[in-house]
Amino acid sequence: MRKNKVDIITLGCSKNLVDSEQLMKQFAANGYKVEHDPHTVNGEIVVVNTCGFIGDAQEESIEMILELGEAKKKGKIGKLFVMGCLSERFMNDLVQELPEVDKFYGKFNWKELISDLGKAYHTELAHERILTTPRHYAYLKIGEGCNRTCSYCSIPIITGAYQSRPMDELEREVRSLVGQGVKEFQFIAQDLTYYGMDLYREMKLPELVERISDIPGVEWIRLHYGYPTHFPMELLRVMRERENVCRYMDIALQHISDKMLKLMRRNITKAQTYELLERMREEVPGIHLRTTLMVGHPGETEEDFAELLEFVRQARFERMGAFAYSHEEGTYAYKHYQDDIPDEVKQERLDALMRIQERISVEVNEQKIGQTFRVILDREEDDFYVGRTEFDSPEVDPEVLIDKQDADLRIGEFYSVRIDDAQPFELYGKVIRK
Repeated sequence: MRKNKVDIITLGCSKNLVDSEQLMKQFAANGYKVEHDPHTVNGEIVVVNTCGFIGDAQEESIEMILELGEAKKKGKIGKLFVMGCLSERFMNDLVQELPEVDKFYGKFNWKELISDLGKAYHTELAHERILTTPRHYAYLKIGEGCNRTCSYCSIPIITGAYQSRPMDELEREVRSLVGQGVKEFQFIAQDLTYYGMDLYREMKLPELVERISDIPGVEWIRLHYGYPTHFPMELLRVMRERENVCRYMDIALQHISDKMLKLMRRNITKAQTYELLERMREEVPGIHLRTTLMVGHPGETEEDFAELLEFVRQARFERMGAFAYSHEEGTYAYKHYQDDIPDEVKQERLDALMRIQERISVEVNEQKIGQTFRVILDREEDDFYVGRTEFDSPEVDPEVLIDKQDADLRIGEFYSVRIDDAQPFELYGKVIRK
């Protein structure tokens, strides 16, 4: 165990990651050495930032806590603290079942951890953080919580009502991060498109994107987790007109069958969904759409699933993920529906959906062969520099591999790269202009 060292482990989404980065800044301001997801967990203090969204994520969080509890018993680590969505959702149960944890904090009161340790919480650093990402990009959390009432989702139970961050505050944060060398900003929230309704009584995402794009040094803005109902169409104009706003939209659609959309309480129809996608592609030529779909929601028949398969074939999403329904305590579906689809059927449907998408992904990537794209480099591997185009978000989308023998390049810089070959999840290219 290393004295004065804090190990912070983040599970779940990038919104959790931002919280961890802010906590790291507070520990560092109090004189601690802080490591994130360290190779060797041996800190005097260990903090696990948990995910509680669905069963698999909850299980991963519990396993991590149990593993660290054993390390604590053996004297390999000191105090063990748990924060985040899992503890926000199941605080009372966790306190009873995991006595090896020194204290649990929820999604929003984790700041108390600093004062509980007898240290000062620096309010002047409330929105500053130690980046865990490569220094050229950062996640920008523009809001917390969710006002939607989707049948399957536990997020509103965990996070409560939507809370937008003021635009002036976000501008200050971006200017500070640009000053540290950040060039690319991933806008994140549980629902980007609702941004501003609570503070300004209207959807303000288009204005926020414009204001951030005006800041010198902001090279790329990428948008994650939009909601299709009442989509702010003005955003498409901003995306089309602003060169530093990536032609990329991450918008979870979940399903296409009218019956399933109603059961899921999505407040949109099949026809409206197709109309939205058509308008996005008309108004923003070349836009790459990422979506997430769900299989196995209560009531999904073979006919509903066949409709979903056909939707994927027709829509030809450039990026797509999918997951199986999880019967989550406290949700509308848990209270009103029976989890009536066997796990093996859910898995079969998930596999079938992703097989179709993999073929589409290959075709989308192959169309890029011979084209030249602006690419930012994220890292080096043994034989390659690894980067991304404006159409690719970190961690989840295809990457561009450039042979290190062909060029001497710098991480965090932009290059013009001609694509010479394509695989389902990778592109291979050569720098033609620095």
